Amino acid sequence: MSSHPVNEPILGYAPGSSERAALQAELDRQMSDCPDIPCIINGKKVYTGNIVPQVIPHKHGHIIAGVHQAGKAEIAAACQAAIDAQDAWIDLGLEGRCAIFERCAELLAGDWRMKVNAATMLNQSKTAFQAEIDAACELIDFWNFNCHYAREFHDQYQPLVSPPGVNNSTEIRPLEGFVLAITPFNFSSIAANLPSAPAVLGNTAVWKPSRNSYHSNYVLMELMMEAGLPPGVINFVPSSGPDISDVCLSNPDLAGLHFTGSTAVFQGLWQRIAEALPNLRSYPRIVGETGGKDFVVAHPDCDEQGLLVALLRGSFEYQGQKCSAASRAYVPKSVWGRIGGPLCDEVQKITMGDARDFTNFMTAVIDQRAFDKITGYIERAQASDCCDVVVGGGSDDSVGWFIEPTIIVTSDPNYESMVEEIFGPVLTVFVYEDEDFHGVLKVCDEASPYALTGSIFATQEADIQTAFNALRFTAGNFYINDKPTGAVVAQQPFGGARASGTNDKAGGPLNLLRWMSPRSVKHTLDIPQDWGYSFLEPDE
Repeated sequence: MSSHPVNEPILGYAPGSSERAALQAELDRQMSDCPDIPCIINGKKVYTGNIVPQVIPHKHGHIIAGVHQAGKAEIAAACQAAIDAQDAWIDLGLEGRCAIFERCAELLAGDWRMKVNAATMLNQSKTAFQAEIDAACELIDFWNFNCHYAREFHDQYQPLVSPPGVNNSTEIRPLEGFVLAITPFNFSSIAANLPSAPAVLGNTAVWKPSRNSYHSNYVLMELMMEAGLPPGVINFVPSSGPDISDVCLSNPDLAGLHFTGSTAVFQGLWQRIAEALPNLRSYPRIVGETGGKDFVVAHPDCDEQGLLVALLRGSFEYQGQKCSAASRAYVPKSVWGRIGGPLCDEVQKITMGDARDFTNFMTAVIDQRAFDKITGYIERAQASDCCDVVVGGGSDDSVGWFIEPTIIVTSDPNYESMVEEIFGPVLTVFVYEDEDFHGVLKVCDEASPYALTGSIFATQEADIQTAFNALRFTAGNFYINDKPTGAVVAQQPFGGARASGTNDKAGGPLNLLRWMSPRSVKHTLDIPQDWGYSFLEPDE
């Protein structure tokens, strides 16, 4: 038997396969349904009556759920439920907690897989493959590996020395209080992992899901409850950002923030927490992943076909709505002269439309706000003297929020689309002179405030090492001759620094460590009976 879990196999959904038929049937079922989604507070469904519609991004006239929004009273009740549940959750013990989350993984790998994947495809406009690697495989891996890492802590962090008459030990405690989990729309796996990773170690959580993924996230909440998650351990509260901040950040029992989202929001939350410190019971743990401006740098001597594939997949899978998506590239003039045309030709072959049509490579961006932001970048590039939109550039929001995969070539390495996070299907390429490889590495390092993912394409090991050293702090996940997306739990733990977050590496043990507050325990067996010391004895 393996000493650790193995990564969940990815289903292919090929024509004629049983999984394809099952997923299509579940998609049809969910398309014909429109459930009311409540808050879950202390294990109970709470219907507030303040309902917002959840629509399908690629068919925004279709409502798939009505979501009951939590107000400040419900958020406060969720905080108290989490606080009240912690003692019993700790008493359950690590093995009891792991049994629940390993049961979650088992359910998701089995009967719940199609339900969760279909919800993610409809709610977040993902293709079958993108939903499979996210909502199923990555989340199964998170739950299994988090339990594995938590068990290891109990052995790894014990004191090395216990002298005669003393037994030293370390208790792996959770934080005191509740963790606020604020989760993103783009990955169902991240949404469920942010409240559940701390919970493995005995923490309890208040979960604020993204307004654009309430439906799929609620399905995952239902799964965790079916697996035996006790009431109050994770409280599901769809709500506004200002309300959640006002209530949770002023609660004295706030123990931590687990966040994935925008840099501006994270920085604002950090500032609010700092202001609240005098009223808090402890210093909250703040863990965040906040986006990126992810790069591909090509050397003149590189695998050009591999570079082409990496740029296409890295930039346009899931409409570029990945924190790790390739959104800026530095390509030598000679290489671009050979691959620029073929790359544009391949991009024009990309099919885009309804996620239920399995022949589509892309679907829609998440909402009108994203559509307007992304098309704004494209329109400004089209009007700019230093840019040339070489492929794509079109958009249509009449049925769904569709934007063509777009490549901009710019002569300015500091142009806005080279340095700002767009979060859409837009790749900007800066073509550099072949002899300026070292100079362009410096440009890449300094151009953007982010430092999440990036990759180098080069054939010679010396050139790879040059880029490796020059870009040491430019990416928390660094890829060599591959696209900068697709981190796998336990293989490439994920996170970046600078404006990309605290680099606490979700999918590895380092993230779990942040949710521990160890207690050192000295148990004296030979109890001293005399208060004196030998140095007090007089000289003879």
